[in-house]
Amino acid sequence: MSLTLYGFDGSTYVRTVKMLLVEKDADFEQVQVNVIKGEPHLPEHLVRHPFGKVPVVDHDGFRVIETGAIIAYLDEVLPGPSITPDNAHDRARTHMAQGIYDSYGYGALVSVFGYHLFPDFIGGQNEDSRRQGIENSKRVLRELMKIKGTDPYIAGLEPSIGDFYLAPGCAYIAMTPDAPQVFAVDGFNSWWKRMQGLTSFKATQPH
Repeated sequence: MSLTLYGFDGSTYVRTVKMLLVEKDADFEQVQVNVIKGEPHLPEHLVRHPFGKVPVVDHDGFRVIETGAIIAYLDEVLPGPSITPDNAHDRARTHMAQGIYDSYGYGALVSVFGYHLFPDFIGGQNEDSRRQGIENSKRVLRELMKIKGTDPYIAGLEPSIGDFYLAPGCAYIAMTPDAPQVFAVDGFNSWWKRMQGLTSFKATQPH
């Protein structure tokens, strides 16, 4: 089997895919494509992804782009534990979390952690954007914790797709002085401690 992951370790979406690969104990090669340096827009990467995004995966000659498609594909074709719940109720929960993160979560979180950690990447430090990002991030976390309910993870007793989407962005928020405010959401702290304890989380820390 040949499996190559194209993507920058600093990308939250690349980390989502890497966490899955660690959970699956998969052998893979990674080719770093540095988002901060603009490398996704170089001609060689635009052949892989015409919109200049990461991650991209090549598996035995089959190319998959877009994180949602990559996660679904790898979870199905690779041996090891699945991160897709085995019942319709919990699958809906994890896919809701995935959709909420894609549509509302990433943009909110990056406007906060980008302000502190990668200001050039987000077009500079905008205080109004940061404040709005804090409120929007809390709204996202409140909804995801509501979906989680009393379960340890977003969609049940085991980590699933929604958890793997959310954790990398939260890891960057945790590096900022805004973390206490963003994370002040009922149910979040216990979930966050569990995620930080996962081997796949510990093994994919960006360098």
